Amino acid sequence: MKPSHFIGSRVVKTGVAVFLTAWICELFHAPAVFAVITAIVTIEPTVADSIRKGFIRFPASAIGAAYSVFFIYLFGNSPITYALAATLTIVTCFRLKLHAGLLVATLTAVAMIEVIHSNYFISFLIRLGTTTIGLVVSTAVNMFVLPPDYTSHITENMMTIRKRLATRIKKVFYAVTAEQPITAVHSLHSSDDVYKKIRQTETLIQFQKEEAKYHPLTSSEKKFFKQIEKQLASLKLIHYHIDNVLTTKLRNDLWMDHEKKIIREVVDELVDTFHHKTKLNQTDICNLRELYWRENGVASRKPDANIANLPPELIITYELLTICQLTNRFLEYGNNVDVVNSSD
Repeated sequence: MKPSHFIGSRVVKTGVAVFLTAWICELFHAPAVFAVITAIVTIEPTVADSIRKGFIRFPASAIGAAYSVFFIYLFGNSPITYALAATLTIVTCFRLKLHAGLLVATLTAVAMIEVIHSNYFISFLIRLGTTTIGLVVSTAVNMFVLPPDYTSHITENMMTIRKRLATRIKKVFYAVTAEQPITAVHSLHSSDDVYKKIRQTETLIQFQKEEAKYHPLTSSEKKFFKQIEKQLASLKLIHYHIDNVLTTKLRNDLWMDHEKKIIREVVDELVDTFHHKTKLNQTDICNLRELYWRENGVASRKPDANIANLPPELIITYELLTICQLTNRFLEYGNNVDVVNSSD
């Protein structure tokens, strides 16, 4: 279960990491602000990211602290010190490809200027020590307190993608079978929201794979994610084939009434399947397949038949048949998928 409907687990973990970091710094009588800054930015979506970026942020913070101490020694607490410390920290981190540590390094560089007045080398070592505390504490919190689990988010996204694709399929194929298909298709909005949701789900699956290095999945969870990946691949291909229909060059006299009926019956079946995961009606699929081969035969018998310029009727029926095949594949992959309850 999530800690709160409004407060995500990363927010809770950030609060815990900040508290523990400040408490440890207080025990050692060390300034907590730099450690806390590091702890805040080190809470990543996965433990693997926290560890990997921690190894980048430590040397980056050392660079920022070194520049800060050096320019304080030369110019004291002055505007030129802030400017040079920040600028050279950014440039150095960028050149050394320490991009993940650039923010915390720059913050460390400018924040140190206000608090260092003497004992420059000791101050530098203290900053490295507090940075280490922040890195270690936040990574440990990320690993042991509410470990990242994206199962519920992935499951919700898959449901959202299915429903949005169902809506998209109906709009697109009803548009191409309208009385004025060119006008109807041009009135359709972009499907970027579906693509973004697919990409987001791919990212979450990748996060979960990385997390499995530190929190191994059970056999049922491994099976679940393997099937989800296959399902998502099918949905991504379906989205691709829908877009192919939209890029097809249309005419306003594409279909006869009975052909429109065949296409729309299949589309309605697809919509119902995506919403309820029911099997497609094979009779409707057979009718569509017959329509495809009929269109294919007509196209091949034309004297000016050209494989590079297939008629739009043939392309549209082919794309719809392909979507049906991918939908059947999606259903096959989902037969043994059990939703794993998530605690994140």
